[in-house]
Amino acid sequence: MKIIGITGTLGAGKGTIVEYLTTHHGFKHFSVREYLIKVINAEGKTVNRDSMVQTANQLRAKNGPSFIAEELLREAQQSGANCIIESIRTVGEVNALTSKGNFFLFSVDTDRKIRYERILLRGSETDMVSFETFSENEEREMTSNDPNKQNLSECMKLADYHFTNNGTFDDLYQQIDSVIETL
Repeated sequence: MKIIGITGTLGAGKGTIVEYLTTHHGFKHFSVREYLIKVINAEGKTVNRDSMVQTANQLRAKNGPSFIAEELLREAQQSGANCIIESIRTVGEVNALTSKGNFFLFSVDTDRKIRYERILLRGSETDMVSFETFSENEEREMTSNDPNKQNLSECMKLADYHFTNNGTFDDLYQQIDSVIETL
């Protein structure tokens, strides 16, 4: 059983990689986003980027920096299938998952303007923002000295495999296939 984690910048293609791995390589998907949405809905709050970041930070502060990823890892291990955990955002999550063995971290990045155009097309509840807000959100999540908060830049540095998604779907799929062959 292989566990792949995905980290990367906002709108870079994490979901596209997940979709490709699940439909073409048989991976089972576990989403930090979906986990957080369940928690937020259970608390009767509005789901948006701010509530997701706040809820994730609170859960990590209360239970440890790797809490959410380890919750999803437990579910993944019970499935017995090759799995992908989407949206790894803290160094603690990377370290905890790496320590379990058979874990590989993928990172994906894309030029910021391309990513912004893509999120507008995606149109989820966290995507309907101005370019300025999009950029501010990303800057807030890129670095932190608090181990319970998002630190995408450090997570991306720790990745085993890096993907650049400035081209077509097929360009990205070829990058993924070449990595999967080596795993």
